[in-house]
Amino acid sequence: MTVDLKQHVEDLGGISILHGGGEGREWNGIQYNHGMSSKNVNARELSMNLATIPPNGVAYAHIHVGFEVMLYILAGRLRHDFGPGLRQSVINEAGDFIFIEPGVPHEVVNLSDTEEVRAVVARSSADEWDQIITYDRHSE
Repeated sequence: MTVDLKQHVEDLGGISILHGGGEGREWNGIQYNHGMSSKNVNARELSMNLATIPPNGVAYAHIHVGFEVMLYILAGRLRHDFGPGLRQSVINEAGDFIFIEPGVPHEVVNLSDTEEVRAVVARSSADEWDQIITYDRHSE
């Protein structure tokens, strides 16, 4: 089923408003509200979504090719495993801002058995997930 990502967007001629965010979509174990991207507004260089990782959820290892990502954690605690072989780790929680450089392999793990992680995700790519590739932690 194809979702009409423009159905909740009001285009006011230079300003677009997404009312309510619509139903969610899933990518790599993460639930996303529709947000804004080139798929529903005239964005050329950025996109933004609200991401939810379920309890014990994992966004499996991946790399953003050629674009930056910033996150703001609204709720929950997570661990980012990152770098070659995903050998480095950092814990983040509600109130933290995170910047991920292009090309950095990373995997995200919700540390709670009962609570979801919710985060605002902004990308310097209007295509959302089109330039993301999977990463094999055993390749390095």
